[in-house]
Amino acid sequence: MAATDRPSDPDAIAASELATAIADAPFVRLLARADGASVAAAGLLAAACAERSIPFQTSVRPTESLGTEGEESLVVGIGIRSGTSVTLVSEPPTAAYESARDLGCDPDPVLAAAGLVADGGDLTAEEGARLLTDAAIERRPGVGVPTADLADGLAHTTLTHTAFSGEETVTGAALAELADGSPEAVASLLALATIESEGASARAAESVERALRPHASPTGPVETVEGLADVLDCVARERPGTALALAMGYDVRSEALEGWREHAKRAHAAFDAATTGRYDGLFVARIESGPVETVARLVRDVRSPEPVTLVLAEGEAAAASVEGHAIREAMNEATVTVGGTASATATRGYACYDGESEAFLTAFREAL
Repeated sequence: MAATDRPSDPDAIAASELATAIADAPFVRLLARADGASVAAAGLLAAACAERSIPFQTSVRPTESLGTEGEESLVVGIGIRSGTSVTLVSEPPTAAYESARDLGCDPDPVLAAAGLVADGGDLTAEEGARLLTDAAIERRPGVGVPTADLADGLAHTTLTHTAFSGEETVTGAALAELADGSPEAVASLLALATIESEGASARAAESVERALRPHASPTGPVETVEGLADVLDCVARERPGTALALAMGYDVRSEALEGWREHAKRAHAAFDAATTGRYDGLFVARIESGPVETVARLVRDVRSPEPVTLVLAEGEAAAASVEGHAIREAMNEATVTVGGTASATATRGYACYDGESEAFLTAFREAL
């Protein structure tokens, strides 16, 4: 039995059980949380349904909401729990990949690997290594961006944050100052720019590693597996329909990259403008507007000295934590207290809430 066949989350369904449920269903509805991992998983399952001629429908939800389950429908929640027949929450991309294989299909290992990266997974670990073997791709020197244009890629990547993030012209100037333009030199530029950025935390040096020595993706829609993970995660929140189309294999590369750039510019601008505060075990960043989930992940990875990060905007909040510091219950309890809707995994969460941001902060701290 594969590791993805043993869900650690009590609400999750095993990959083999999901395959059986899909095979027996006259109609499948796939409800994906608005993040790269869930959208990648939805793409894998959608492709399997299409290959098996099983009618299906896909949609992306930013928060928990009632599903559209009917007597003859199988509603598969991917990172979504309410209103579903079955729920896939533990390692969604690899579990979906296994389910597709159990259905007798030939799922895309590049998409599954990108989803695993978007989920915070490690491609050097057992599950990731198996996907890379299936895809016959290897690491190469350089940086994990989706475009061949390095100024474009480094300026807009949300795998990390630097002084030149969001500024393509400034990024191009920094690249021009390199003694040589080798992949190794570019990787060193990104690493140093990350750890030397103002307020960089001790975790910054570790987190930037996910953007270095990427896995080339000659058969994928973008240059690298890591770049595809970045695009899926950003576009799932910026243009969910485009993200789904990309994950389902449609030729929407230009539209996806455009959405990725828009999202990245807003995220990096919000990151730079954020005001912060520190509590015991919690780092809080307040922004006027912007993609709160992406900002929360960036703050957690390169700025926060605490294990849990909370980003607050008007009517929105997002939390991100390091491994071992679960936030799902805290996010859900805070949302119930102040009113609103939320969706969360063990280490990342999003909420739309009513009332003042300070009230949400208080409720979240008490629940945490």
